[in-house]
Amino acid sequence: MTTRAPLEGRIQGLLKARPGRELAVPGRRLAAVLLPLYRHNGDYGVVFTKRSETVPHHRGQMSFPGGGYETQDGTLRQTALRESQEEIGLQTAHVRVLGQLDDLLTSNSNYLVRPFVGTIPYPYPFIVDGRETASIVEVPLRFLRQHNPRGEECREFGGREVRSIFFEYQEHVIWGTTGKILKQFLDLLETLPA
Repeated sequence: MTTRAPLEGRIQGLLKARPGRELAVPGRRLAAVLLPLYRHNGDYGVVFTKRSETVPHHRGQMSFPGGGYETQDGTLRQTALRESQEEIGLQTAHVRVLGQLDDLLTSNSNYLVRPFVGTIPYPYPFIVDGRETASIVEVPLRFLRQHNPRGEECREFGGREVRSIFFEYQEHVIWGTTGKILKQFLDLLETLPA
């Protein structure tokens, strides 16, 4: 009888077999984010941050830890890790990067964002940088998979109509670029054999 490989190993295999599509768009600022997964009581969860009200872009929105590329980073992978450490105290040595998803373009802040998927230990002693991050929100992966929207929808936000992918968890709404990254990840998981 064969035993199924742990989910993180199967995700790594999928990401390796289907490397993320990388874009080159002149005039776009480069950024990277980390989609942190953790295992707890035989299930998995995803770590999100709720952005503070003092950051220049996407105030108060749900996001993955990450931010803008700096030349000393050398790679966008290192950007995601550095920003995760700055925003939530996630030490680089504690992250096992499984691979990357497809690059995305933000509509309002002119970024090209490269998402990486990684696993982290649980529980983790996060240290929240209040200037950028208001709080950390942990969402069960099972919940996200069960509520994976089939496509985009229109909603009103801040007095304007927004077309995006929307996930709702308790009082939190995950949408915009973060919603697209999450959808891309969940759709990838749907290709895993049952």
